[in-house]
Amino acid sequence: MVKMFKIYKNLNLSIEHKRSILLVGNFDGLHLGHQKLFRLAKKYSKKYKAKIGVLTFDPLPKMFFNKSLSNYRITTNEQKNFLFKKEGVNFVIINKFDKKFSKISSINFIKKIIYKKINPKFIFVSNNFRYGFKRLGDFKQLILN
Repeated sequence: MVKMFKIYKNLNLSIEHKRSILLVGNFDGLHLGHQKLFRLAKKYSKKYKAKIGVLTFDPLPKMFFNKSLSNYRITTNEQKNFLFKKEGVNFVIINKFDKKFSKISSINFIKKIIYKKINPKFIFVSNNFRYGFKRLGDFKQLILN
């Protein structure tokens, strides 16, 4: 388990968390696929001497777009943070998912949020990860940009 664990409620990261390994997703419950990503992140963390961070969203995008889902979560934010810490994560960014954020294009998500605000050394996402306005971005677009 990690000793120092920082929770950010905005995208203003301290310098010590820039150039880290970043995992992006909802991570609602850490299933086997998530655990595989975290194991890979730990290997990279050791090899490149980089911290591990998670960018996640609140509310879950599915809950934001479907107001009839009052509680679609498997885990609370507190439970997720406990699991993240247990997986060796050094920091978590809980980004508010609201109307303004939902309108960000996939390219601007990469350029203005991932690159400019967080500036990770490596990014890990699942194969089915989608992002940006109308979920037009995918992991292939992350690789190309």
